[in-house]
Order: sequence, then C-alpha cells, then structure tokens
Amino acid sequence: MLLSLQSAFGIVIFLTLAWLISEERRHFPRRLVITGLGVQLILAITLLKLPLFKDLFLALNQVLDTLQQATQTGTSFVFGYLSGGTPPFDIINTNASFILAFRVLPLVLVISALSSLLFYWRILPWLVRGISFVLQRTMSIGGAVGLAAAANVFVGMVEAPLFIRPYLAAMNRGELFAVMTCGMATIAGTVMALYASFLMTAVPDALGHILTASLVNAPGALIIAAIMVPLGNTNTAGSLTPPQQARSSIDAVTQGTLAGINLLINIAAMLVVFVALVHLANSLLNLLPDYAGQPFTLQRLLGWFMAPAAWLIGIPWHESMTAGGLLGTKVVLNELLAYLDLAQLPVDALSPRSRLIMTYALCGFANLGSMGILIGGLSSIAPQRRDEIVNLAPKAVLAGTLTTLMTAALVGGLTV
Repeated sequence: MLLSLQSAFGIVIFLTLAWLISEERRHFPRRLVITGLGVQLILAITLLKLPLFKDLFLALNQVLDTLQQATQTGTSFVFGYLSGGTPPFDIINTNASFILAFRVLPLVLVISALSSLLFYWRILPWLVRGISFVLQRTMSIGGAVGLAAAANVFVGMVEAPLFIRPYLAAMNRGELFAVMTCGMATIAGTVMALYASFLMTAVPDALGHILTASLVNAPGALIIAAIMVPLGNTNTAGSLTPPQQARSSIDAVTQGTLAGINLLINIAAMLVVFVALVHLANSLLNLLPDYAGQPFTLQRLLGWFMAPAAWLIGIPWHESMTAGGLLGTKVVLNELLAYLDLAQLPVDALSPRSRLIMTYALCGFANLGSMGILIGGLSSIAPQRRDEIVNLAPKAVLAGTLTTLMTAALVGGLTV
C-alpha cells in the first residue's frame, strides 16, 4: 500500500515538474490532463489486470519464441555455428559461444520485414487509425497529432512524422512539440521484440509489457507535452499518408529487409561505441580514490543522481541506486544499453516488482543521442521549421523522460 502511495505521489511530482517548466504556466490544460490520465489508467488496468490480456501476453511470448527460432534458422543457414548452428568442435564454455551480433540482432531484420508486410496488408494502418480515433475523441486533439501519436506506437520517432508530412508545416508550436514528445516517449515496433528477447529471463511476459508501455505512453506524452508547450486553440486536421507504398507483398518484404539492414548496422555500431565509451569513462573514474570501499563508476554516479526519480516511480529506497543507474544509462546513453544492464543484473539486485516497473521506465527513445536523430530527421521532413525543432528538441527529451517515468509510476501504483 505504501509503495502504491509512493507511486501516486510520483505522478503528482512529474506533472508538477512539467508545469514548472511550462512556457505558459497560466494555461494548465486541466481537461486534457484528467482525460489523458483516465485513458492511461483504463489502458493499464485493462492490459495488466484482465485475464484475457494476461493470456494474450503469454501468446505474445510464444510468438516471440517462434520469431527467434525462425530467425535462428535463417542465421544458422548463413552464419553456421556462429549463430547457434551445430559447431564442428566441442564447446567448453557455452556462455562464450553466444555472439550477440549473430544470435540476437538479426531478429531486427525479420521484424522489419514483417512490419513492412503488415503495412502493405493494411493491418498496421488500421491499428494506427483506431488508436488515433480514441486519442482524438478522448483528449480533443487534432487529427494530425493523433495520427503521429498512434504511429509512434509502431514505428520510430523519425518514421512516424512521415505519416503526417503534409501537415507539419501548418502545425502550431504546441502540436509540433507534441509530435516530438511522442517520438521520445515510445519505441519502434522493430526493436520491441529485440528488447523483449534481452529481458525474457529477467521479466516474465516482457514483450507484452513493452507493447503496453508504448501504448500507455502515447496519451502520457500528449499530457506532458500539452503542459510544457500548450497546444493552442486551433487543431490541425490530418489523414494518414503512408510514407512509402510497396507494389506487392514481396516488394514489401524486400523494402522492410533493406530498412532493417540499416537499423541492424546502427544498433551494432551504437553498442560498440557506447560500451567502449562507458569503459573509458569508468577507467578515468577509477583514478579517483574509492568511496565507501567501492570505486567510482559511471553507473554509480548516475545511480546517485537518478535515485530520487527511481523512488518516485515506486522503487524501494534500498533498490533506488541500482534502478537510478539504469535510468541514468537510459537518458545519457540509450535504452538499449539500459535494457541490457537490466537483463544482466544479479537476481537479488531488484525485486520482480521493481524489474517490471523498470521495464516501463526504460521504454522510450528519450536520450541525448536521440535528440540529434530527431533534429536531423524532422528538419529534413519540415526544413522550414528547423529553428523551432532545434529549440524544442531538448525539451522533448525531458518531456519524453517525464512521460516514461509517469507511466512507470502508474504501473507501480497498480502492482503490489
């Protein structure tokens, strides 16, 4: 009960922080905040508490297992024992034979191809329109913002604005910021399965929870964005405009695979560089004298800084340093490394409840690296708004972070 009250207090604090840094504190969007929180609460209770959706989560895990097996079949055919095929020699240490680049990352290719195929078959556009309809009717937002928010549940922060490209120039400042915040507060469908594969042994039903997080984050992002940069009195209408159109199912699979190759290379490159940078930072920090019998590390410093935020989402104080380190890694580096760290934590480092809450807290693209990606991507789509995009980007990172923390606090309040 106390932990639930702790999470509820956290939600109030996150909303208050958004209001304190608002561009117009006199215009607090009470109706949008109340209805948005209601939508979040209904979604969370429905997806987390109803037996039907618990069974759906189990089914999603089975789907993930099947996708992993299918991917391994393909990678074993191409790469042999490097990706899980039968080795031509005896393996002494099985842990050393697990190569991330060949065993896990190729899943991105399969998911990217399937996503492109589902768009061609009009399945994902139908889901986007459905979510957009709910957001527009409940939160009184424009069609363009609603479509962008819904699209961000399934695609990345640069791809989603392509669906409303004709309307970006006409959007007011608040609407543009809402689109940017939605991109920072969610993750792309192409990496959901990848992150879930990291967490399978650490968090039960990981894929279902990551999908739920992205869904619940969409209205949460609109709440935080509207508080920080009000939406204004006029809403920009809009209809779905697919960024690319395949000519056949085979063409869709081909386009999706080619897009997946770029994503896979980017993920692999980011892992190499950021893991190296963390090692360099820790090597420099090790030159400092130990504190309390332990050396300084980047994770330890981030843990101290983000521990209060971890406590506010419902993490017990004795676990807040560990959880705060994960939050810091996510904001300063990226969510990919944070999820990897979460998966590799010792069993007694975080309770099952805390691991679940952290799964939601880390589910968003809001980090310093993504800020550059967002500026570059949106500026190429709407070059006439570049100065405004650059000005709003740091706020979008903060808004996206507050959104994921608020969603995590909501889940913490519902989880005993």
